[in-house]
Amino acid sequence: MRAQLPVAAVIAALTLAGFFQFPGHTYLQSDTQIYLPMFERLENPQVLAKDLVATRPHMAFTIYDEVSLGLRKLTGADFQHVLAAQQLLFRALGILGAFLIATSLGLGRWPALAVAALFSLGATVLGPMVLTFEYEPVPRGFALPLLVFAIGLAAHGRDLGAGAAASLAFLYHPPTTFVFWAVYSALTLWPTRPDWMIRRIRGLAPLAAAVLIMFALSRLHTGAAEQQVLFSRIDPAWEQLQRMRAPYDWVSLWIGGLWLQYAILWLVSAAAAWRLRASLSPELRFFALGMPLAGVLSVPASYLLLERMKLALIPQFQPARAILFITVFAVLMAAAAGIGAAARGRLWEAVLWLLPAFAVPASSRLMELLRPDLANPSIVRRLVLVAGCAAAMACAARWRRFAPAVMLVAVAAFWLVPGVGGVENYPRLDSPELRQLAEWARRSTPQDAVFLFPDAGRELYPGVFRARAVRAVWVCWKSGGQVNFMRGLALEWGARWRQVMAKKLDYSVVDYRSLGVDFVVLKPAHRLPGRTPVYENPSHLVYAP
Repeated sequence: MRAQLPVAAVIAALTLAGFFQFPGHTYLQSDTQIYLPMFERLENPQVLAKDLVATRPHMAFTIYDEVSLGLRKLTGADFQHVLAAQQLLFRALGILGAFLIATSLGLGRWPALAVAALFSLGATVLGPMVLTFEYEPVPRGFALPLLVFAIGLAAHGRDLGAGAAASLAFLYHPPTTFVFWAVYSALTLWPTRPDWMIRRIRGLAPLAAAVLIMFALSRLHTGAAEQQVLFSRIDPAWEQLQRMRAPYDWVSLWIGGLWLQYAILWLVSAAAAWRLRASLSPELRFFALGMPLAGVLSVPASYLLLERMKLALIPQFQPARAILFITVFAVLMAAAAGIGAAARGRLWEAVLWLLPAFAVPASSRLMELLRPDLANPSIVRRLVLVAGCAAAMACAARWRRFAPAVMLVAVAAFWLVPGVGGVENYPRLDSPELRQLAEWARRSTPQDAVFLFPDAGRELYPGVFRARAVRAVWVCWKSGGQVNFMRGLALEWGARWRQVMAKKLDYSVVDYRSLGVDFVVLKPAHRLPGRTPVYENPSHLVYAP
């Protein structure tokens, strides 16, 4: 046990570096703007009764709400800290999983930790718009690290533990886990020694329990204004709204500009797995080859099921997001192949393998680095950064007399990628003025008050207000992200958006009261002449129509 303390300490340090430095973390930046109002209404049905999103929760098939509400009740902590605690735990397990994968390939402690560090730098998966390390504490961000942990356990023959970890991931976010379970099921059916097959079949037992738990919990979800539509077809009106607001679900809208990037990453993952073939355990071979292949196949499958067959389940299940496993294994396998080659004294080979491992976190668009515009200083800086880090890690991995040196390069990347590379993963939505507005609304307006931000356009700050003020917002861009789940919500959101947000208005003549709006929030540039705001600060003016 004492021998494992340094590993645990490094994994904890990597978790904290990733959380506070890079790739970082956010709250009320993206999907937590949706989940938090749902939590608030589940906890107190008296609030947000007129909000389009909060009254239509889509959490019947996840334990995300039960666990978060339970932890809040148990600890007395607010939702932000409850969610952050889960996020830290699952990120640490994902990093541990990457370490286990690397050690199963025969790498020593420090080289394996360096592979885990490279993986924990994260990646933005364009097209389906997902991340290997989610900034927000959302169900998918909990499920993916659990799957990496499960793969690491399976690579060491710990199938029951792998099944338990992947089943917990299933309970948090079933769509993220379908590729894992498909590959693991194929693994259990693969003819081999009887004791191995029995051990692998035992790994399916936790999934059976998880399915029963999920079914039972889904029956307890009542009181929603509208239920998710699973088994129907998408009509033209619904499709138009989804294509406008959620283009990441429709692969034809993005694959044309990204297919080459993912083809290259798939080739990198496959080539690295082939290079490591002598070290791959049978279990890891299945995952390293099967999951990226499933990511490739998910694109035509999504096109067929959604864009041709119009199945309503597909934009909720989002199978094309499995393409992220191409990136996951490209980084893990390339990093392991590069560090392994350096240890054998093959420095040029090591640098070539490590280039994609550093390029993925440094640029979401790899073609910018493969076909660089040398007149663009930011591109040049990223090229130098990727090449320099790859060369430095190869040399450090070759320096066996000081094994931790390889970790120094990996840890430096947490500061070099955003510093030298200029990678900024997310904008800052929150502000003191927005917090002041939310605090005023929470303190000085009725619980059933409805707000509207008619000049916000596609900006996301109205969703931050909704979550912090616990007050309904009549319509905003972020709430449209729910058009995938419920047809009624989609059509209502679309009608509201077209009525107020999609066209230029004279804010002084719109009859907001007839819409059911109690307070209108405008920017100072749109101050209404002859009207006195009921509240104002340097960024926001509130009028009672």
